[in-house]
Amino acid sequence: MSVVAFCLLAGMLSVYVILDGYDLGASAISPLLAKTREERDAIVASIGPFWSGNEVWLVAAGGTLFALFPRAYAISFSGFYLPFIIVLWLLMVRGIALEVREHLAAPMWTDFWDVALSLSSVLLILLFGVALGNLIRGIPLSADGYFQGTFSSLLNPYSTAVGLLAVAALIQHGLAYVADNAAEKLAGRALQYIGRVWWFVLAAYLAVTALTIAERPEVVSTTWIDVGASAIGFTGLVCVGRFASSRRRTGTLGASAVFLLGLLVAASSTMYPFLIRPYHSAAGGLTISAAAPPSGTLAIALAVAISGLSVVTVYTILLRRAMSSRRTTSRAEG
Repeated sequence: MSVVAFCLLAGMLSVYVILDGYDLGASAISPLLAKTREERDAIVASIGPFWSGNEVWLVAAGGTLFALFPRAYAISFSGFYLPFIIVLWLLMVRGIALEVREHLAAPMWTDFWDVALSLSSVLLILLFGVALGNLIRGIPLSADGYFQGTFSSLLNPYSTAVGLLAVAALIQHGLAYVADNAAEKLAGRALQYIGRVWWFVLAAYLAVTALTIAERPEVVSTTWIDVGASAIGFTGLVCVGRFASSRRRTGTLGASAVFLLGLLVAASSTMYPFLIRPYHSAAGGLTISAAAPPSGTLAIALAVAISGLSVVTVYTILLRRAMSSRRTTSRAEG
């Protein structure tokens, strides 16, 4: 049952990355992509109906972690208090920027919040990537499973490389989203940018793969899940480049989502069976069986989590159906 709980949590976080990833990436690249204030307005308008709903998946994943793996929730939130506070502030700045940028019709006001939106989005992607990198690499823990490092120790070369890969990959994902939702002129420029960013994503992907093998040599003799997910992810990345060059807008976005999904499944499989892996010889790692509550409690928590997940899924589907006509209209304007 703990395996089901682990898969559910990993799946919710993966959906969050794919959905919120496009508006994070689009926000991050918008000052460079948009040549006029009207184009920046168009990018913000394309993500405006969705960003808060996308972040529901992050909140739901946090609640699911608390319900299904309470010990991991306690250790992670107490051990990584400063990073969580930074993430919280960045999420607040980003939300404020999206909501208040149009409250005053003054260029300085709009420009300030556009910069704040872009910087907060870049830093959020970087911090999420660094967090994932540390979970894969392992964390220095005490015998009781509590974090024994500092914030600066989390910015090690491996986790920083994963963070940079995350920035490049989600900017590419954001560009694909803009290409699929914006008017023809802006969409064409987004596809051109993908042709440049793609090479950075490929280089970062290969570098992180090599560093992962160096940090965790056991991944060489890995399971079929890792191999299959990595193959699917790499195929998705290749298709992103091909579809962008042939101006297949929807196909580019779909291939980008496949690439991200492959990366996340491979990362989850590499972490398994740990939720918090100790770094090398450190003791105190927390496995899914050790972090889960008794079986009866876990069964109830799973039922509640799956019910909540169903509500969030239905909400997401209905929202996208309601906004589909708006997307078609915006694309036709070019």
